[in-house]
Amino acid sequence: MNVKITTPDTILYEGDAKLIHLPGVGGSFQILENHAPIVSALVQGSLRIVTLADETKTFTIRGGVIKCQQNEALILVQ
Repeated sequence: MNVKITTPDTILYEGDAKLIHLPGVGGSFQILENHAPIVSALVQGSLRIVTLADETKTFTIRGGVIKCQQNEALILVQ
């Protein structure tokens, strides 16, 4: 799936991923390819992406929101 992580100032990550692990309001959760459409608020914590090459990229966030549909994930964070 295509993932874009952006802050008000810059793009932190843009590329493909096979897994996104997120700190949600109700607890952490994961998104895989072909996930049902979702919009969710995020809280402070670690956002982790596993790329198609099995590399793990970790970002510390203070909060944000994710919108994911049709294998396109847009993550706006602070």
